[in-house]
Amino acid sequence: MKPNRAQVSRIAIQRLYISMRHLFFRGHYKPLGVSGEAMKSALLDLKPEIYGSIAEATKLEISGLLYVFQRLPQGIEQCRFIKLISREGFESSSFTPIVPAKRRRNCYRVDDEQMVIEMTRGRSDIYDVMTHLTFLYIEAEKIRQNALDSKNRERREWVMLKEIVHKIESKQKYNAEIGFSYLSTLIGRTYEETVAAYNSFKDADKVNNLFSIIYHLGQKSIDEHIEKVDREISFSSTLREELGHHIFGEHWAHNIKSFLHEKDWMKRRVHVISSNLHSVMNALYAKKALSRLSKNKSLEELAEKISKDQTGDLNNKIRSFALANGMYEIHDWAGTNITVQIFDLSNVETSWLPDEVSNQCKTGCDDVIVVMDYAFGEQAFECMDELLKPLELEDEKLFINYESISIMGKAGILEGGKGDIMLPNAFVFEGSTDNYVFKNDLDPSFFEGSGLSVYYGPMITVLGTSLQNKDILRYFRNSSWKATGLEMEGAHYQKAIQSLSKIRNSVKKNITLRYGYYASDNPLHTGSTLASGGLGVDGVRPTYLITLSILNSIFNK
Repeated sequence: MKPNRAQVSRIAIQRLYISMRHLFFRGHYKPLGVSGEAMKSALLDLKPEIYGSIAEATKLEISGLLYVFQRLPQGIEQCRFIKLISREGFESSSFTPIVPAKRRRNCYRVDDEQMVIEMTRGRSDIYDVMTHLTFLYIEAEKIRQNALDSKNRERREWVMLKEIVHKIESKQKYNAEIGFSYLSTLIGRTYEETVAAYNSFKDADKVNNLFSIIYHLGQKSIDEHIEKVDREISFSSTLREELGHHIFGEHWAHNIKSFLHEKDWMKRRVHVISSNLHSVMNALYAKKALSRLSKNKSLEELAEKISKDQTGDLNNKIRSFALANGMYEIHDWAGTNITVQIFDLSNVETSWLPDEVSNQCKTGCDDVIVVMDYAFGEQAFECMDELLKPLELEDEKLFINYESISIMGKAGILEGGKGDIMLPNAFVFEGSTDNYVFKNDLDPSFFEGSGLSVYYGPMITVLGTSLQNKDILRYFRNSSWKATGLEMEGAHYQKAIQSLSKIRNSVKKNITLRYGYYASDNPLHTGSTLASGGLGVDGVRPTYLITLSILNSIFNK
């Protein structure tokens, strides 16, 4: 009996992860070498939704390319050598950091052919980059095949593209419309699709011109195919030695706990929230900081105004007011790229709170809220594990009075659509039978009358969002797991929480837990994957509904 598509896909994911672990510990590999080909083969068998037409022989996957280039350093397509490193001193060098538009990581262009990428957020981040690079090399091979004839001679379209890129790089004028006709042949797309692709790259932040990207991807592939000039990905020995030792998370957490100790807040009721860095701040301060604008407006309406403000003036005004009235910021220096806000509720007046927030938080309430920006995959375990441990000073262990932990984030949904809400009661870790069952203090009744659908049930913590396809996702939804959605951090957070509360006794056994996610995409619907773009203003309502539910739950207790 032949395995079904879901089984083939699960095996492909396992092959990918085994290959990536092997290559990481080996220290280097060539994308077109034996090991690199094994990764390419597994990715082509998997056909992840986010990479769309990856398996088509001549047609490039444009949305997937844009998704990847927004998460990798600008100019990476021009480099033959890519090196993944730990934090190793480049921040003190004269090299200018390159930060991708949609991933917080420092990268450095060492010379014309080498890019260095700092990896300080754990194993998930490393494998995410390796997967994206494998996709890029698959697409580069398509460009090469479209650019050369059967005798490895350059087609006219490739020669003309080369001239256009030379003009772009020397800042000369060129006719883009003529270029689109050449480019459409090289990417296997219609003229109309090519124009749309060019514009999507043009409008994206920190991404090079599409003409230049296609040329350099293709040229590096041609050089390797004809001139035998290999491309190579390597990992520094320091990165390989430090992985899994919580080096960055330990420093990050110590900084936060030391701040609480200095303020003498260790014995206060402390609430940890993992979320974005604007919704809690806005819920506590926006009404007062923007008193003229907020008159007769709900928090959601006010938040929409703030999100549409391109100048950032409104957000800066709220932040300045918050910093003067009980909010503190701890910027990361350790390498986690997770900024923290700490709110002293004794400085928050009841009259400042929007109508949607309960007035149980009277003046004099001295609870403390610690808001940490989003972690990435396995980094969530490292950071939560270190944060919940007692503060160690010389021979003394000082415990923090953690009262609740709330996790808010974006996730893929398997029922419903973008913007809907998911409330998990368990996490199942993909690729294993590991599962974490808990009582979620957030209830579907909190969202009645919101106009959004609310789904309650188990969620899958996946190894990587870029490694999912419809066959696997349908299995999660339709099998006895009955999963409502997928995300990357939940099982890691809960693993840390359970071990510290039930085994190591660092936090109380009955600590209140709240998990709420809003749907960023439905990967089972064509055109609704993460590569199709963000929620924009449509994400305001679910974000603030979950934020308000968390705050009301905190205040009412």
